[in-house]
Amino acid sequence: MPMTSDQPGERRDWRRLPFDMSGSNGMLPSEVTSQDSSGSRCTFDAPADGSTLYRVMGAHVTDGGVRFSVWAPNACEVSVISDGNGWTPGRDFLNSSDRGVWSGEVDGVTAGMRYKFAIRTQDGQLIEKADPFAFASELRPSTASIVWNLRGYNWTDDDWLEKRRSTDWLRAPVSIYEIHPGSWRRPQDGREFFNYRELASAITEYVLEVGYTHIQLMPVTEHPFDGSWGYQTTGYFGPTSRFGSPDDFRYFVNYLHRHGLGVLIDWVPGHFPTDDHGLARFDGTAIYEHADPRQGFHPDWNTYIFNYGRREVAEFLRSSARFWCDVYHVDGIRVDAVASMLYLDYSRDSGEWIPNQHGGRENLDAIQFLRQMNTMLHGEFPGVLSIAEESTTWPGVSRPVSAGGLGFTMKWDMGWMNDTLRFMQRDCIHRHWHLNDLTFRAVYAFTENFLLPLSHDEVVHGKQSLLAQMSGDEWQQFANLRLLYALQYMMPGKKLQFMGGEIGQWNEWDHDGEIDWLLRSHDRHEGIRRMVCDGNRLYTKEPALHEADVFSEGFQWIVGDDTENCVIVWIRKSQDQQQQMVIAANLTPAPCSEYRIGVSKAGFYREIFNSDAEWYGGSGTGNQGGCYSAEMSSHGFDHSISMFLPPLAVVAFKPVLLPKDAPANR
Repeated sequence: MPMTSDQPGERRDWRRLPFDMSGSNGMLPSEVTSQDSSGSRCTFDAPADGSTLYRVMGAHVTDGGVRFSVWAPNACEVSVISDGNGWTPGRDFLNSSDRGVWSGEVDGVTAGMRYKFAIRTQDGQLIEKADPFAFASELRPSTASIVWNLRGYNWTDDDWLEKRRSTDWLRAPVSIYEIHPGSWRRPQDGREFFNYRELASAITEYVLEVGYTHIQLMPVTEHPFDGSWGYQTTGYFGPTSRFGSPDDFRYFVNYLHRHGLGVLIDWVPGHFPTDDHGLARFDGTAIYEHADPRQGFHPDWNTYIFNYGRREVAEFLRSSARFWCDVYHVDGIRVDAVASMLYLDYSRDSGEWIPNQHGGRENLDAIQFLRQMNTMLHGEFPGVLSIAEESTTWPGVSRPVSAGGLGFTMKWDMGWMNDTLRFMQRDCIHRHWHLNDLTFRAVYAFTENFLLPLSHDEVVHGKQSLLAQMSGDEWQQFANLRLLYALQYMMPGKKLQFMGGEIGQWNEWDHDGEIDWLLRSHDRHEGIRRMVCDGNRLYTKEPALHEADVFSEGFQWIVGDDTENCVIVWIRKSQDQQQQMVIAANLTPAPCSEYRIGVSKAGFYREIFNSDAEWYGGSGTGNQGGCYSAEMSSHGFDHSISMFLPPLAVVAFKPVLLPKDAPANR
């Protein structure tokens, strides 16, 4: 909004000193002490500390008006411009503290009103900034913050939160459906988007049907540009207004929790955009970012990089991470672009970066920030997940801080994704030369708590959809996609799939469109979805497939070097080793009959999964229910089974007790 005046007001003293929220320091009172309608303690009651700045910073409704607080250590004056004062700078001044925080109570402002901060810089310019701690914002392209009272929501998800607290997610099934809310479905009534409340019921019904355990929302933090998909965040404390209000988003999370689904959000602490109303040069100087572009500007994304070594910035980001778990009950965060935070030379040539104090390329401040953030989240919200998108060999990403790690719960296995997709894109006739693309992962598979991602990044920027990336004719492309998903479900690691992939979408993802749901009327596409449904349910039901997902005792190769037949076979085991599954993958279109493998137990091996099933769109070949073991040694075992391997397929067998009247050998 244009300024109505640009004349400097009364000059005020300012000092560039850190503010301390760790105790009672006289900077900001924590006077809000209400309870929500369910009788539980309100999140804004307790005194604020370095991870709960949202309790006092920003705009908070009081009995007499609204109390505003903003950090602008190098400003000469700060006033509130709003619907309540005709957007006139200088009418509602804020008072400064010696810690660079400007605060004050403003009459005539009420919940729902729009506002910004008018900041006088050291050179006399008057700039308008949205509130960094805003709980709500205008719908883009407008950029004002909105006063919102977050107290008083009636949460009814206690059962889910108790389950979350008591669950060891490393031993539990985690199968995530990644969603971009704006392009999952589009309204047909002329509206641009569905509301969070509408999405809640539609997404819940669909996700429960397909069998995922969690959803992961691409960034719903406020962002000005649709084409950034939310990854250029300007509002770190408010859900985007594209889909409704803060209360609508709380309804969304509460609804999914009531139906037993976890909600994860994408969170972006690695960089922020250069938009004038945002954090960039917030008080006319670089306070959130580094002033030196060799440290503070990201060349790939044309964004600014946070100054993690500045206490106020680290507390701002830690508070944001805590805010979503506290105020919105989300079940975890997926932290975007962690590698760009860890390395000072990320995407930079020699001379374009500044080494750390030891002469190295590690960003020591970012490391400290991530460790403190993860320690805080896991300590205060038991059962909440923190998941790193980290694409390098940085050690200990998902290991405890006490052991020298970064403290994340899990890490995306980008190596698995790249190697597996490269293999699946190869012409089948050449695959036997590249079997190590699939087997190499076993070398490092248990060095981290890995999650196997097939995310939005794999179906954008000209990469095409997963189905279109598969090699071969159309029949082989569908078979290869089923093979890809089957490998994902049967290999160790938690799971993530991006929306649309489960129906074998032909087109690359378009954030301005929606999933091509009409494809479900075609049996081959619906067959892919049926297989994903069964894959999720099998993964969730069978302890052998999830209890040791990230532990070496849950996996054993039987065949990993059969380049002639291009076949791999492995065993999955439960935590107590008592339940097992034998899994075989035929990676070529040629069926393989009487393929003998060693097994550790005598008995009948029931075929419980076959990605070539006719129900999934396959050829319908298999083992007619299963195979009996024989006392014939193979692969280091005393017993073995002879199986039929369908083309481009994964088959899974579960050993059962041998009936008394069954033949001893088959």
